[in-house]
Amino acid sequence: MNVAPDVNPLAAISRILIAQLSAGLLVGAIALVLADRTAALSAILGGLICVIPNAFLGLRMIVGGSGRDARRMLSASYVGAAGKLLLTAALFAAVFALVRPLAAGWLFGAFVLTQAIVWIFLVVDRGTGT
Repeated sequence: MNVAPDVNPLAAISRILIAQLSAGLLVGAIALVLADRTAALSAILGGLICVIPNAFLGLRMIVGGSGRDARRMLSASYVGAAGKLLLTAALFAAVFALVRPLAAGWLFGAFVLTQAIVWIFLVVDRGTGT
């Protein structure tokens, strides 16, 4: 992590996770108004499928990447990314296996929108990280 000394990684990651959670809940509220409770639940689950693995990745990056040891930081990012991928797949599998009825369009739409929050932060929050 090439982080400026004045940037608090925990604060930056927390802001992204809160924004992602808010986006997922907002899509759920919109789904409730435009469709029904099944769509709303599906959208909220889609947002959570994105937020939970991202929280794992953020935690791994902060805990495992603390200090200046480049190998340790790289290892933490690999473990975090692999864990994020596995958690995402497991959460999708669990939702598809356990949740009936399910509105797949709302689920995937909320997931994609929630994931896009990271990309928006990368563009808008360039270099500030606070």
